Amino acid sequence: MGSAKHGSQRGSDKARWNRVLLKLSGEAFSGPLDFGIDGSTVRGIAEDIVAAKRQFDVDIAVVVGGGNIWRGIAGAGEGMDRAQADYMGMLATVMNALALQDTLESLDQPTRVQSAIHMAQIAEPYIRRRAIRHLEKDRVVIFAGGTGNPFFTTDTAASLRAIEIEAEAVLKGTHGGIDGIYTADPRHDSSASKLEHVGYLEVLNRGLKVMDATAITLCMDNELPIVVFDLMGQGNFRSLLEGLPVGTLVDGQKGSV
Repeated sequence: MGSAKHGSQRGSDKARWNRVLLKLSGEAFSGPLDFGIDGSTVRGIAEDIVAAKRQFDVDIAVVVGGGNIWRGIAGAGEGMDRAQADYMGMLATVMNALALQDTLESLDQPTRVQSAIHMAQIAEPYIRRRAIRHLEKDRVVIFAGGTGNPFFTTDTAASLRAIEIEAEAVLKGTHGGIDGIYTADPRHDSSASKLEHVGYLEVLNRGLKVMDATAITLCMDNELPIVVFDLMGQGNFRSLLEGLPVGTLVDGQKGSV
């Protein structure tokens, strides 16, 4: 990597969407580890984001989960107060956001972290207009702290933030080698088949494991498409922006099953 500051230079290629929100699970950050943050994995994710910024004329925002550090629902299952456990999970998302920010900026990509929980020393508070302005200035904006409320997942936070910043798609990156939505878990059912295109209502009615029902409903009500794809597949993020058929598209049209 050269020393020239390329991060503020927007790519010239036309992307499929002008503005996207990339949803990353916390578990993706742990890579081969069972827990915590794996530096090489985070760097690989950051390199994909930077490569996309340098190729395409696109705004990129990111929502990160915290499951590699703490899952609120797990804490509640062990007898902890659910609201308290969820707040702990929100703090975990901030740690992941800071890790991604540091890696992106080491690659000369300007970023901002905005947190739904105020932490003035390390992140900006979430302010919708400020977030949009950062995107317009070619910065990657990382949203942390979920929605700032317990009982809501980071999938719901991703849908909400995407709608607020007027993103044109939510791109949900999976890990573990699953490259889209299947009729069943392909890791346990060899007869499972991949769905290339499916409707919001079909996801809800069939209980397909995409995002939680609140997140799906938000996207449906606002006609915001979702693409579920393999985050770890090399070049998948850029291929999506290029318009290639990667992953599974969820939108208001009835998809083939």
